[in-house]
Amino acid sequence: MKLPIILDVEASGFGRGSYPIEVGLARADGSTCAFLVQPVDEWVHWDPKAELLHGISRDRLQREGLPVIEVARWLNDELADEGLAYSDSWGYDNTWLSLLFYHADMLPRFRLESLRRLLNEQQLVVWSETKQAIIEQEGIRRHRAGEDVRLLQMTLIHTRG
Repeated sequence: MKLPIILDVEASGFGRGSYPIEVGLARADGSTCAFLVQPVDEWVHWDPKAELLHGISRDRLQREGLPVIEVARWLNDELADEGLAYSDSWGYDNTWLSLLFYHADMLPRFRLESLRRLLNEQQLVVWSETKQAIIEQEGIRRHRAGEDVRLLQMTLIHTRG
């Protein structure tokens, strides 16, 4: 079964000055991957509360993160054919993706839509409960992009009934 592609972005914090630090993707075949993003020089905002959630330090991003141009190329390579991915936090994720592509001096070859567009009324009713059950059942660690996309895709499957 071909699944909707889910994208998630973890960030340095919320609001003004925040930027993407990790991008995760759940592909149409159910496989997932994620990459840390190396901050560009002008990305200096850092919220210690956000670090407590995702557990990624700024030092780790400097050491292990990929340059923004590599992450942008990877996203375009992965998503250009399908042309579409879904996010459960469209407002934030779209803003952070735009920032990533701006600093990579590239245009995205896909669009990001809200995951809610895929959900019917019944799915909305059971979404939170189902998601929580999957977190407990699978031992998913939240606020890491790769795990979050896997969780969202699994929740979508389980709520389809």
